[in-house]
Amino acid sequence: VQLQAFGGGLVQPGGSLRLSCAVSGSVSSINVMAWYRQAPGQQRELVASITSGGTTNYSDSVKGRFTISRDNAKNTVYLQMNSLKPEDTAAYYCNAFRIRSGVGSNYWGQGTLVTVSS
Repeated sequence: VQLQAFGGGLVQPGGSLRLSCAVSGSVSSINVMAWYRQAPGQQRELVASITSGGTTNYSDSVKGRFTISRDNAKNTVYLQMNSLKPEDTAAYYCNAFRIRSGVGSNYWGQGTLVTVSS
């Protein structure tokens, strides 16, 4: 499984961005897709996740502002980010977790940088 994330950039506070994660192969075979972020000097943290069944989960810091979705036909996962705050500034990473024959494997894409600043 290969992941390619893109869509980051510079945005003003209160603005919006949509991140995309293109998945090689079938995204429907992935059990859980997720977005993580890592700010300078901080640990990587889970932002949002979505299961193959469509169940979503969000960190408290982004709940109500971010939306994760997956398009199985396009093998792509999205993160719509609204009402962005300076504290959302970080490198955002796409993650895939897949279970095959009872063994789970994690896959990571490269980060895409989001900067929220006026």
